[in-house]
Amino acid sequence: MQMFKIGETAIALLSAFKNKPMRKIILKSVKSQTIKMVFTFLVSVTSTSIAFTQNTAPVVKTNHGYIKGLTENGIAVFKGVPYAAPPEGGLRFMPPAAHADWDDTLATQQFGAIATQPGNKNVQGSEDCLSLNIYTPKTDNKKRAVLVWVHGGSMTAGAGKGEDGHAFADKDDIVTVTINYRLGALGFLYLGDLDKRYAQSGNCGLLDCIAALTWIKHNITAFGGDPDRVTLMGESAGAKLLSAVMVTPKSKGLFQQYIAESGSVQCVRDINTAKNERLKILHQLGLGKNDGLKLLTLPADSIIKAQAIVCAGIGGNSFFGPVYDGVTITTDGHKYAGSTAMPRIKGIIGTNKYEAAAFINGNEKLKNPDTVILKSLFGDNYKLVYKNYQYESKFARPYDAVVTVLTQYMYQMHSYRFAHWLALNGRPVWMYRFDYDNGQKYGAMHGEELQYVWNDPKLQQAAKERQQLAANMHAAWVAFIKTGDPNTPLLPAWPNYNATTYHVMVFDKVTKVVDLKYVYDDRDFPSQVFLLKGRD
Repeated sequence: MQMFKIGETAIALLSAFKNKPMRKIILKSVKSQTIKMVFTFLVSVTSTSIAFTQNTAPVVKTNHGYIKGLTENGIAVFKGVPYAAPPEGGLRFMPPAAHADWDDTLATQQFGAIATQPGNKNVQGSEDCLSLNIYTPKTDNKKRAVLVWVHGGSMTAGAGKGEDGHAFADKDDIVTVTINYRLGALGFLYLGDLDKRYAQSGNCGLLDCIAALTWIKHNITAFGGDPDRVTLMGESAGAKLLSAVMVTPKSKGLFQQYIAESGSVQCVRDINTAKNERLKILHQLGLGKNDGLKLLTLPADSIIKAQAIVCAGIGGNSFFGPVYDGVTITTDGHKYAGSTAMPRIKGIIGTNKYEAAAFINGNEKLKNPDTVILKSLFGDNYKLVYKNYQYESKFARPYDAVVTVLTQYMYQMHSYRFAHWLALNGRPVWMYRFDYDNGQKYGAMHGEELQYVWNDPKLQQAAKERQQLAANMHAAWVAFIKTGDPNTPLLPAWPNYNATTYHVMVFDKVTKVVDLKYVYDDRDFPSQVFLLKGRD
């Protein structure tokens, strides 16, 4: 009975608070003890309501069904969201297929399986890997800018969860998506000459990216994002893969901007090279050159174990990649970038000053390379690289010469070539170079810019100059993602790159714009880094 009276009194109090200013409420007929109980009740109900609101799992309807995420750092996060059917069984080596609808609400609160790849001792991951992760400030209709992250890892390793989407979502109000795609042999092994059904098998990983972008275009509005303000961003193999995505007609209209850190279309190889790569995998498996279709039913672990042996060492850096198959990618990437077929998209392209130092450190054979190790990295292109290395060695120590030459032939030359063709074609490009060495010789090596772009929380304990560099780079990336222009008050004016005036933003202790007098380009070197002409 007392509970009923408290409930009645609570209703009366709520009505009073709703209809009158607090100072005018008069409760003469209610005993003080009852008032205390009522207010305790109200506080309890209100607190429970607030807690419930804060902890309620966000639910969003996608084109395949409802999904339930979780709240992290005050924003909505959805992990392991399937964007295509599991590419298993009959779907191995096939373009990604649409995922089946689901009836019940799908829990998306844990990261999905990573793509099948070599682990420390055993194969890890799963063929059922085509998922993405969404970090959104709010699931409303605000139409925020969208960032899509394509991870690196030599196209044989890595996962979307490797970078934390909170870095751009929490404070910058950007809907951030990180994706998985098929890797290694399961993502880039060419079988099209053996069976026309697998004409695009050498580009499965690329087509996965396009499937993810298509899913985002159809669904991101429900997550507070704008499908017409999508920036595709990647580093290393991720930058190479997104560059390949750029030069296929299949990607048209799926994104409006891109950021390519240390990578371009040098990853795309001709069909003959792709066939020879397949032969190496088959030989490692004890199979003949005509046994390629046996890979359709072999255990994934067996294929990846063979791949790990073939790709051991520095050569694995460039062994796998998309293919000029005539279906997905139909023409040379540079020619496509300079043609009318190239969409009018904006981009940031850049490299690090001493990219190759990351691979040379700890690899004694690369500190004074011979033709054998250069062939593992460049295939039949090795002679051109070795010739330039010999020339540079006349003026520098072997270690210094090899850092310069490998940086040019693995990364810088290709990024500048791509930017050149895009700029000639009137597509806006901003170029950068990351020079900050953190007090170490050759410290500005491959991958070092990532911590600053993503404003790694660990930098909060770092020297002030590193914190400022992170603030500068992150702000420029955010400005570009949101507005299509990387200029920010934190930096000097950043002009577009063009084919005659080489304006480059150099990120260092003191960040500044430099007009390069010369951009290295070995015109005898093809657009692809790794080339295999003959048959084993």
